[in-house]
Amino acid sequence: MPLEQLEGRVAVVTGAASGLGLAMATAFAAEGMRVVLSDIESGPLDAAVATLRAEGRDVIGVPADVASWPDVEALAEATAQAFGGVHIVCNNAGVVKRARTWALTLDDWSWVLGVDLWGVIHGVKAFVPRMLAQGEGGHVVNTASMVGLLPVKNLATYDAAKMAVVGLSEALAMDLEEEGSDIGVSVLLPGFIATRITDSARNRPSDLGEAAEPPAAARTTASAEATMQASEVADLVLDAVRTGEFWILTHDAYRPVIQARAAGVGAGGRPTQPPIW
Repeated sequence: MPLEQLEGRVAVVTGAASGLGLAMATAFAAEGMRVVLSDIESGPLDAAVATLRAEGRDVIGVPADVASWPDVEALAEATAQAFGGVHIVCNNAGVVKRARTWALTLDDWSWVLGVDLWGVIHGVKAFVPRMLAQGEGGHVVNTASMVGLLPVKNLATYDAAKMAVVGLSEALAMDLEEEGSDIGVSVLLPGFIATRITDSARNRPSDLGEAAEPPAAARTTASAEATMQASEVADLVLDAVRTGEFWILTHDAYRPVIQARAAGVGAGGRPTQPPIW
């Protein structure tokens, strides 16, 4: 459902201390929204909040590990206490682990799925019932990735999590529509954007066991140059919230690639590495 009026409403963004999350939080705040920024890194989170407050924005920061249900439930409670409600929720926090599929440790799987998939599950579970009870409409934006539709090699945990986020988001949209709700849903499918997600290991919990070694092959984005800034992605998110658009595809060049993959399903197609834009 479109959510055209943003000023004075409340947005929550996870993974908001940097990258796409900070860009979305900044864009919402510039529209006059009250914004809750959340991140596992308290230092950068405090800095992001301070910067926005210096610009006159009405924002707060709430540290949280989205893989933890108590943390996300506490985030929802803190949002209610600070601003009384919520209208936009961006389940955006994400990490990535690079290794051959068979080499990944079980802790690698637990870490990436915990943040990238369970973080979205926790966000939906904590906020959507509150939004429904509130009865003021709203919008949920779940950050997947281009790999949610076009998986790439050496990223099995990330591929699996992001494809699951796409399916979860589609089901959520259909459930809310059948419920007669005026809460919209979008799934964000960014291509290569220069963010710190490739440095995800900095936030890997210390209690996890040994991580798999990366493969000898170069990173898929090693020779790629970002052609879009995080702020431009945030503008696309704003447009989708206002228009009720479900699919947010950042790089139009992927449209025929996605269509070709879909056409090959059940028709002799084989998995192939998509181009990186």
